[in-house]
Amino acid sequence: MSKKIKVALVGVGNCASALVQGVKYYKAVKGNNHVPGLITTNFGGYLPSDITFVSAFDIDRRKVGKDLSMAIFEKPNCTREFKKDIGNLDCKVYQGYQLDSIASHNFEFPLDDRCDPLDEIYSSYDSAKAYVVSILKETSSQVLVNFLPVGSDKAAFFYADCCLEANVAMVNAMPVFISQIWGNKFEEAGIPILGDDVKSQIGATIMHRVLTKMFEDRGQKVKKTYQLNVGGNQDFLNMIDRKRLKSKNISNTNAVKSQMDYQIEDQNLYVGSSDFIPWLKDNKVCFLRIEANQYGDIPMNLELRLSVENSPNSAGIITDAIRGAKTALDRKLAGPIMEVSAYLFKSPMIQYDDSTAFKILKEFSQPV
Repeated sequence: MSKKIKVALVGVGNCASALVQGVKYYKAVKGNNHVPGLITTNFGGYLPSDITFVSAFDIDRRKVGKDLSMAIFEKPNCTREFKKDIGNLDCKVYQGYQLDSIASHNFEFPLDDRCDPLDEIYSSYDSAKAYVVSILKETSSQVLVNFLPVGSDKAAFFYADCCLEANVAMVNAMPVFISQIWGNKFEEAGIPILGDDVKSQIGATIMHRVLTKMFEDRGQKVKKTYQLNVGGNQDFLNMIDRKRLKSKNISNTNAVKSQMDYQIEDQNLYVGSSDFIPWLKDNKVCFLRIEANQYGDIPMNLELRLSVENSPNSAGIITDAIRGAKTALDRKLAGPIMEVSAYLFKSPMIQYDDSTAFKILKEFSQPV
């Protein structure tokens, strides 16, 4: 069994930057000792340093053609640079297939804040697919991580199609329901898929889920709740277009509702993005409120403000997901990998409470 996990990235944005930096940052990690920032140190026999990047795809002219080690620090990326001395990775960024990756309002913003897309070079879906598949095969990519922007549904399924053709496992970090809609295709092809929609380590969704569950377990039915998120990275810029948020809002809302034994009325539950504030950069600020009634039907409420560097917060999860995908490949598992997805993603095939999902993940991550 090869100790290296050969990874392809789709979308060389902030999340990719944090992930690449993190793999280098945790290079010296050995054994099974608890390490701050990692959920699992040794996953299926793999350490973070076993992740190696062999191919990447983007459409921004500032990134395409460069080595991944340079591309991750190009604009409009704005996440924290916590490991700058990456060194050449010998991983070229290839031009991807645009489809619906660019929001219609993208060009209304300053160049440093938005994507600067190259002209499309592919004459058709089939020609683009043939090219991407050829790169995945030439680089012996084993796991593809989908970091496309919110709202890129057509592009996400395009790369899923490429995975099926190239026999590459997929980690779907974005809110489009590939594992739920195409899970059977991956199973029939003998390929694992993990997802959908990454659930950050200590982010808005996990906080909302845990607090909602706690209220219910402590005998206080949630009557009304909201979660509002603002940020300054390109994903928040894309989400100004509310039409791109359909899948994301469903994913976020269901992730919270799944922790309730009763059905809260739709008008009393809101989970979603609020606005783009450029100076926040990759910092995400969440405003969360829960209203409930105590003993004697006495009203109470909780308000929480959470501020996190958004992309490193998800990169820790993807570090586990990549190793989970490779472990599934080693064990010849196919289709949606519930044992990993239930804890790491917002919209897995099966929703568990987080403590149960964590136990399942830990059991699966043990080397055999």
